[in-house]
Amino acid sequence: MSLSSRLQQHWSRVDPVSLMLIPLSLIYWVVIFVRRAAYEVGIFKIQEFSVPVVVVGNLTVGGTGKTPFVISLAEQLKQRGWSPGVVSRGYQGEASQPRVVPADGDAGFFGDEPVLISRKTGLPVVVACRRSKAVNRILAESVDVVISDDGLQHLAMGRDAEIVLIDDTEQFGNGLLLPAGPLREPISRLRSVDIRVRRGGSARSGEYVIEPRLGAARNLVTGEEVSLDLFRDQSPAAVAGIHRPERFFEMLAEEGLTVTEYSFADHHQFSPDDLPANTTVLMTEKDSVKCASFADNNWWSVALFTEVPEMLIDELEGLLGKNSLSLK
Repeated sequence: MSLSSRLQQHWSRVDPVSLMLIPLSLIYWVVIFVRRAAYEVGIFKIQEFSVPVVVVGNLTVGGTGKTPFVISLAEQLKQRGWSPGVVSRGYQGEASQPRVVPADGDAGFFGDEPVLISRKTGLPVVVACRRSKAVNRILAESVDVVISDDGLQHLAMGRDAEIVLIDDTEQFGNGLLLPAGPLREPISRLRSVDIRVRRGGSARSGEYVIEPRLGAARNLVTGEEVSLDLFRDQSPAAVAGIHRPERFFEMLAEEGLTVTEYSFADHHQFSPDDLPANTTVLMTEKDSVKCASFADNNWWSVALFTEVPEMLIDELEGLLGKNSLSLK
């Protein structure tokens, strides 16, 4: 088990380990405070762009459903007449310079999430280590709005709107900053973001709620799509290499499926030996982009949909009309 994984075991509570790490969290807080102040007074420059930029991020380490949200947000903006593009760091990918992500791109090179976004939306997607460079590159793709998948803490990138996702189950863990807790920034940062979105549960004041749901299963070899009802009597294997794999398993159970669970770390790079042989396999779409090259005929990816409320899109369009590129 990695050091990061061991630390995360203590992030849901205040215990002796997290208390011991608080001095390091205080140092981290000083660093982010000084860094933000340097951007605010102009010591560090914020790069402005000719089109609006929307940042979709979170305050905590780990997944809050950003990528499915970004996919839905991009598709709904397109339906309203926008020409969106998406930028990403391409976590665990190998692309150092800005690169356009093809729909059939190598997830090991570009990162699993950018490849999934490109494949699902058909929109321009660009990865780069520095998101500001990715934005500059994607402007050549005739986009009129850029969505940044993560990047809330990338202060060099100007933005017109910030959307923060909050997982209702995990919330903010023990409420402590890294490394004593899961927070990248203090909870007070929520006061300065434009839109807050809660994944599951009930909306708090000023929040929107989204309820992700599973869709059809798609065969990794043939592309055939079938209802999950087909697997209710099969007891398939369920594979998930995401933050909190149990989410996927629970959603399958809610669809009436009984599965054998195979959990992996988030962004796990799969090999054929990782998956069970000679059995039906259901996996997340994010995992499927890493398994398609060696898939068996009975491997299926399960679609995940996140419906973005129309009122949220209305509010966002109002923010984009302001064309404010300053730091929030």
